[in-house]
Parts: sequence; structure tokens; C-alpha cells
Amino acid sequence: MSKVIAIANQKGGVGKTTTTINLSACLAILEKKILVIDLDPQSNTTYGLGITKNDIKVSIYDVLLNEIDAKTAILETPTPNLYLLPSTIDLVGAEVELATTTQRHLHLRKVIDQVKDDFDFVFIDCLPSLGILTLNALSASDTVLIPIQCEIFALDGLSKLKNTIKLVKQNFNPKLTIEGIILSMYDKRLRLANMVVEQVRDMVKDHVYNTIIHRNSKIGEAPSVQQPVIIYDAGSKGARNFLNLANEFMKRQSRKPEPIV
Repeated sequence: MSKVIAIANQKGGVGKTTTTINLSACLAILEKKILVIDLDPQSNTTYGLGITKNDIKVSIYDVLLNEIDAKTAILETPTPNLYLLPSTIDLVGAEVELATTTQRHLHLRKVIDQVKDDFDFVFIDCLPSLGILTLNALSASDTVLIPIQCEIFALDGLSKLKNTIKLVKQNFNPKLTIEGIILSMYDKRLRLANMVVEQVRDMVKDHVYNTIIHRNSKIGEAPSVQQPVIIYDAGSKGARNFLNLANEFMKRQSRKPEPIV
């Protein structure tokens, strides 16, 4: 059975897109069939997975607003087993246009229902805000995967997101739970980073992944050549981090930790 996972955090710059690109690619390398939905008008996930503007004939905007069959918009990426429902700058207008529709929070769920059975996992890369697009993502998902940057405001952002998930669960999607929390951009030389790791693990316990994503130059370089880091430099520390994360993610699929919202 397919599982739909929103990768979300209301705080920007925490590694949502980096996590989406690299975790999905590593799971594809592990022979899982993956669909990524880019729900951000900046289209960084689309570009980072090797899809250019010229490759896109139909985007997530067209599927959401013009009721075009989602299957016609899905593209194969250069990474085997990894597929993309791409984004373009047109998505900027979707927030306003969806606001005037009935059941405005359910548009993406209807789209995903058309295609999810063709994939093992569907990942949604969310905007760093709680607008209608993010509400659509949370309403359509089974779980939320939360990247957290190892810095001082991480816990504040986590608390706000937990409250958001609680509200969505109460009003729109009763099955929604937290998949897990990923600590990213970690620099072991920094005392503050180590303190944040300790505090987050104390706060949410077994929801935190054991695998930590370290700061690594190869992770930063890979998007410039439109590749996941596992393709760009499979021997790098960044690639090993994300491959370990993918393996841990798969092992956790049989677990059901206590809910924290």
C-alpha cells in the first residue's frame, strides 16, 4: 500500500527541499518506486531532480486548477524509480485561486488519489508557510516528516509546527501523524548544534531519527548540476548520510511510535 508523506516545516531554510530530493533519490536507489510532488513555486525540487523548464508540458498547477489528469503531468527523472510531478512559477497564483473554490483544502488529495497506488511512497515538498497549498499537503498526507536545522530557533519552529499539525488533524485529516524528525545541517564542532540535538531528542524522543545530516559541501554542490548527492558523489559523507537515512526510514515503517500531537 502506498504512503503519502508531507515534508514540512513552517520555518524556512531548514533543509526541506534538500531532504526531499536526497531521501527520495536514496529510496529509489533502494528499489522503491517514488513520486515527488513539488508544491513550491520556486521549483527548486523540480530543478534539483534534473527536470528543466523545457521538460515541463503540464505542471502541478495545471493538475490542481485545471483538472488535468495527474498521470499526464508525471515525469521520469534521470534517477531510476524516481518520478516527479513538477512545479513552475505559475503555482504562485494557486493560493488565491484555490481560496475561491469549495473544499479548497482537498484539491491535492483528489490529485494524489489518482496516482498513489502506482508508487510505494509519495513525498510532498511543502512551502515554508501555512497557506492553502500547505494545508492541501497536510490534508492529503498520512504522515509529516520534519527536517530541523541544528540551531537555536529549532525548538520554537517545532512547537509551532506541532500546533499546526494538531489543528489540521482536528479539522481536516484525523489520520495525520508525525513520521519522524530529521536533524540537519549539523556541525559537530559547534557546541550549540550538540545542545540542540540533545534538546530535540529529549523533547520528542524516539520520533527523532538516529541518522543526522551533517553539513557537507557535496550536498550543497549537487543542485548546481541538477543531481541528488547520491548520484553526484556516492562516496561523499552527504551521500552516506542520506543513504543511512533512507535505510532507517524503511526500518521504521514497521514501527508505530506514540503520537506527539
